[in-house]
Amino acid sequence: QVQLVESGGGLVQAGGSLRLSCAASGLTFNNYGMSWFRQAPGKEREFVAGINWSGSSSNYADSVKGRFTISRDNAKNTVSLQMNSLKPEDTAVYSCAATYIFRTRTGYDYWGQGTQVTVSS
Repeated sequence: QVQLVESGGGLVQAGGSLRLSCAASGLTFNNYGMSWFRQAPGKEREFVAGINWSGSSSNYADSVKGRFTISRDNAKNTVSLQMNSLKPEDTAVYSCAATYIFRTRTGYDYWGQGTQVTVSS
């Protein structure tokens, strides 16, 4: 079965950095675009960053542009999110998601359980 497992979350002070990783198994990794989402209590899940199958293209939410960097290592079946200059408003559960590149409709096929990121002021 397909599994996406996030790691790297934790507690960090405002202005600090954290690197999240998502390990994928049970799928052909380079057939999937990968994304990071986050959800804070009482708020809807929001898109954070995405990267295409090869890692040649990425996009970001305006709120994290210039601070976060998404990357992938297809040899290791992982996608990462480097988070710098963290702010308290970045506090959320961060989840990775996989999108089959030959989908006929937009959407996401698989989701991880998420990892908690807490940024203290």
